[in-house]
Amino acid sequence: MAAELNPALTPVSFLLGTWRGEGEGQYPSIKPFRYREEIRFTHNGKPFLIYTQRTEAIDTGQPMHGEAGYLRLVGEGRVEFVIAQPIGYAEISLGRVDGRRVDVECASVGRTPTAKPVTSISRSFWMDGETLRYELKMGMEGAAALRHLTGSFRRSD
Repeated sequence: MAAELNPALTPVSFLLGTWRGEGEGQYPSIKPFRYREEIRFTHNGKPFLIYTQRTEAIDTGQPMHGEAGYLRLVGEGRVEFVIAQPIGYAEISLGRVDGRRVDVECASVGRTPTAKPVTSISRSFWMDGETLRYELKMGMEGAAALRHLTGSFRRSD
């Protein structure tokens, strides 16, 4: 039996579902790349969304990246987004929901000793008609945040 949506999640309910699409990545230190991606926002009746993401290579289907976390509303259009990544870091981001758009900026990055020196991340998710779009900007030690990833998705469930 599916849990009833917690009323606190109404402002971000447009994100609910499984989204599939393609994205592209770039950064000064790497060759540009494209990938297939699946993002899921689900809930269990509690006042947060459960977030999972995975990418794969377009040509081979090989897994490329994944992450998981929680998005919660904390009042007056404010959100907190906590995400862990298997490459050795976790981010705590703060931001806002405005209509069918969520923007967050990393307030803290926790890194393992072997993780890449990521120092800042910002993410934006927004609806463009029936398409979910996103952009991720990333900064590394000694470098300003630059656009790293963009993608567009269609709901698949």
